[in-house]
Amino acid sequence: MNGKIVEDLFPQLKVSGYSITSPPTQEYNCIAWAAGDDEVCWWPDTMNIYYWPPQVQRVETIETFIMAYETLGYVVCDTPEYEPGFEKIAIYEKDGKPTHAARQLNSGHWTSKLGRLEDIEHPTLNTLAGSSYGSVAVLMKRATGTPS
Repeated sequence: MNGKIVEDLFPQLKVSGYSITSPPTQEYNCIAWAAGDDEVCWWPDTMNIYYWPPQVQRVETIETFIMAYETLGYVVCDTPEYEPGFEKIAIYEKDGKPTHAARQLNSGHWTSKLGRLEDIEHPTLNTLAGSSYGSVAVLMKRATGTPS
């Protein structure tokens, strides 16, 4: 994938600015990337093909995604603004189903894995909102230094 394809999929990125921060890979997905895992894909598939925290039901709901990130010490929060001492994630949904997750960087910008394609850094969460991922449904945070 190149910048033109990224911008075609997410036109707001062209306006807000972004940078591609890794080459494409199928080793991990956005849900894993938000969790700090770049070795396996995370998804609650019923065939147990992908990793999912064993204590969390394998159902594609916002509630189970929240529970999955709670196993890493995250709690629901209200604001996407950067808070020193905390790591934040955002879970997107479309038509009531989780679609994407992003993780906040120390700069206050966000990092996302675009499916199995590149990772990107983007300044706001709204730059990925739209027809592909829907909108942010939940924000979560944990104290920095919490083991993942």
